[in-house]
Amino acid sequence: MHEQSAQDPVLAHVEGHAGHLVLNRPRALNSLTHPMVRTLGSALAAWEFDPAVETVVISGAGGRGLCAGGDIRAIHDDARDGDGRATEAFWWDEYRLNARIARFPKPYVAVMDGIVMGGGVGVSAHGSLRVVTERSRVAMPETGIGFVPDVGGTHLLARAPGELGTHLALTGNAVGPADALLCGLADHFVPSAHLDALLADLGALPAAEAVRRHAAEPGEGELADARPWIDHCYAAPTVEEILDRLSNSGVQAAKEAAETILTRSPTSVKVTLEALRRARGLGSLERVLVQEYRVSCAALHRPDLVEGVRALIVDKDRNPRWSPATPAEVSDEDVARFFAPRTAGRELHFASCADTPPPSGPTHPTRGPGS
Repeated sequence: MHEQSAQDPVLAHVEGHAGHLVLNRPRALNSLTHPMVRTLGSALAAWEFDPAVETVVISGAGGRGLCAGGDIRAIHDDARDGDGRATEAFWWDEYRLNARIARFPKPYVAVMDGIVMGGGVGVSAHGSLRVVTERSRVAMPETGIGFVPDVGGTHLLARAPGELGTHLALTGNAVGPADALLCGLADHFVPSAHLDALLADLGALPAAEAVRRHAAEPGEGELADARPWIDHCYAAPTVEEILDRLSNSGVQAAKEAAETILTRSPTSVKVTLEALRRARGLGSLERVLVQEYRVSCAALHRPDLVEGVRALIVDKDRNPRWSPATPAEVSDEDVARFFAPRTAGRELHFASCADTPPPSGPTHPTRGPGS
């Protein structure tokens, strides 16, 4: 690896027998750029066969979160002003990184402290030891920006108990540590006051032993008691019927969920529901990532992604004008187009662990702090 400076967006170093990857864009909540994804992939490739590195640990600088997701401002700019190829190349490398993490042969410890959303879930929740703290807020909030859960998120949420994953995917709601454990997005709760000691122990002890030494009970969550209405309402066959069941269940939290979903992109909500249900039958993470790549690339060329990021990040008016504006206006044919196979040479694939040339196009530059 090249010589590092404290300003590098990913800091890679070895302490004891642990290789540490620190996402280092704290002013941007450590959001991922294309060069960061490539750096992470290169580090894993080097450490996979390095006998001095027995454990890999990923964490975030700044104390506010591991990672708030991909650099959606750069994606917005490419979708609005470019041809989308830079973003397609970014996702190509990012999704292959997600799969590499899932099959990494050594313990991969993700410190999911603070905000962990979108792409942050992709670099953490596929790991073998996933640690949350009392400060953790884990979410796949894509429907709120006119996008669809990706980075293997539909694989993870499709495997959550009952319809909990459907609830989280359609609403985009964040969960705390207990509910992250319940939904299968994390494995252990460690109080944030113990993180420094945990990181030290990971360099000296087997990873599982180090985590167990500091693990505790997370306290009560919110979703376990909500399972009856969540499982009933979200089992409905269509988005319209899900909304009807939520609104008429007589449960205030269900009504609030319906109100939240109605603020999300109708197209994104319908495509997300279909993606989750297809993911349940696809089996492997790699097969789901192939589907997600098709869906993401289709979403890139739809108006809701640019509009959603504009409303949330660019203009910050929080008043997106979705097109179409209601679920009823989104047809089954509209949804099906997101899942259509891509042209030859532009499908994501996992023939081997070796690097494969991505679709042609420039990479996103590393944006400055606070982007």
